[in-house]
Amino acid sequence: MVRITSMIPLKDNIPTHTLPIITVGVIFVNILVFLWQRAMLSNIESELLYKCYGLIPREFMLSLTTKWELLPYNALTVFTSMFLHGGFLHLGGNMLYLWIFGKNIEDAMGHKRFIVFYLLSGIIAASFQLLYDPSSNTPMIGASGAVSGILGAYLLLFPYAKIKTLLFIIIFIKVVELPAILLLTIWFFMQILYSQAEGVAWHAHIGGFIFGLITVKMFVTKRQRS
Repeated sequence: MVRITSMIPLKDNIPTHTLPIITVGVIFVNILVFLWQRAMLSNIESELLYKCYGLIPREFMLSLTTKWELLPYNALTVFTSMFLHGGFLHLGGNMLYLWIFGKNIEDAMGHKRFIVFYLLSGIIAASFQLLYDPSSNTPMIGASGAVSGILGAYLLLFPYAKIKTLLFIIIFIKVVELPAILLLTIWFFMQILYSQAEGVAWHAHIGGFIFGLITVKMFVTKRQRS
């Protein structure tokens, strides 16, 4: 039995017809925030940044029940948390997926609808994680929930796109072309498989993906549907 230990998408074969300015803009902002954090803040200050602008489930739930005056602040962290990352691999992985799959979804939706879809994906993804572990004091950070919505949308719109993928098979590395329906289905079931593991907001990935899958047609323009 062949055991695939990791998959890294490199590029797809679907051309775009518009400049993906929102995708590029979101990537730029994420990188800019990360570089500023690394250049200007110490490790202790970075941890404080995560606590102040990351989404903390317990604090958010308390603001919904007893500390109503803190609700606007905690609601804001739903958005600010999408632009914080814990390391180069965290940032690089999210931005790679966003670039490969986001530009085609932006092309299909148009710029304005895409940014709304992206933010809503992030909100729904965070909601799934909040419901799963509402008492957690660990700050949720990263763009992966919103990016997961894009992956769900891509699966529905471009299931037979060819994705050049770097496979790590035990100690071997191989580049192959996989249909999006296979790659993204495997990715989704990996999130379910690891959903009980600590340290990653797996349920946010699951929630974002499901949201993208079932709502993408609401955001695609009629011109793109025809």
